[in-house]
Amino acid sequence: MTIREKMKNGMLYTDMGEGLEEERRRCKELLYDYNLTRPSEEAKRKDLLKKLLGHMGENTWIEPPLHMAYGTNVHIGHDFYANFNLVIVDDVDVYIGDHVMIAPNVTITPTGHPVDPELRKLGTQFSIPVRIGNNVWIGSNAVILPGVTIGDNSVIGAGSVVTHDIPANVVAVGNPCRVLREINEHDKKYYYKNRMVE
Repeated sequence: MTIREKMKNGMLYTDMGEGLEEERRRCKELLYDYNLTRPSEEAKRKDLLKKLLGHMGENTWIEPPLHMAYGTNVHIGHDFYANFNLVIVDDVDVYIGDHVMIAPNVTITPTGHPVDPELRKLGTQFSIPVRIGNNVWIGSNAVILPGVTIGDNSVIGAGSVVTHDIPANVVAVGNPCRVLREINEHDKKYYYKNRMVE
């Protein structure tokens, strides 16, 4: 079995050979250019993202700096916004839906390493795709781990470590991230604590 087949099937692999190093270097070159763009160079940023990403919907805005492994395994829907310092370790696919908002310093990683030190010492790793639904908001410093799916409309609280799937229409927080409550009518009246929508 090839390295790429092992990657796609969630098996243990090392990411050397089969042109993988060259693909990561290409990504780093594009990211270098992207991260050094001036704020006024919106067209250049858009062009670089089109070259970098596997798919990019309309109205995508990502604040530099941005960090990725390959770029080509990231698939972003329409009306996406990511604040500073988004990290996506996209050794395999990361799917992000429409109308998703990501706060600063978020890490999305479908890739991890075995716990056993003998398995890990040669750089062995595994990758399981991550899926983020539509209308999701991910708070600052959240970490999304391998194989996680986040359902539509959900909110992931700041500082959360998402180790397992999160259903649709909930607020989930913590380490490990757990469902705190469902999104409800109260959220239509109050946008933050006791602050009412006018």
